[in-house]
Amino acid sequence: MTFEHFALNVAHLQDMVDWYQEHIGLKVVKQLNRPPFMTFLADSADRIVLELYHRPEHKMTDFKKEHHITFHIAFISLNAQQDKERLQKVGCSFIEEAKKDDGTHLVMLRDPWGLPLQLCQRATPF
Repeated sequence: MTFEHFALNVAHLQDMVDWYQEHIGLKVVKQLNRPPFMTFLADSADRIVLELYHRPEHKMTDFKKEHHITFHIAFISLNAQQDKERLQKVGCSFIEEAKKDDGTHLVMLRDPWGLPLQLCQRATPF
């Protein structure tokens, strides 16, 4: 089997879709224009990685209340320091960062809605 996507039921669907396109570089590859407005986002390698939708009749996770180790979305960064600073200017909040002995730099943020977002600048990419 091959991973297809990670799905989240969110309150601010279109705002999140717009933000992830503008600031993370994801792109919409499929979007339903009626409830539940399922929106599939792909990364720069054209892999669908995230589905966002809005089903108010079902529980939505309050991301701000969840510890970032419980779950987070991680993206490759070629310069974690610059991306950290850039994303903080557009609504992300800083959680923590780690600089590993091998040169890896990991940064944990929360997007403007509280969703944990990790930047991974690996010394040796996977």
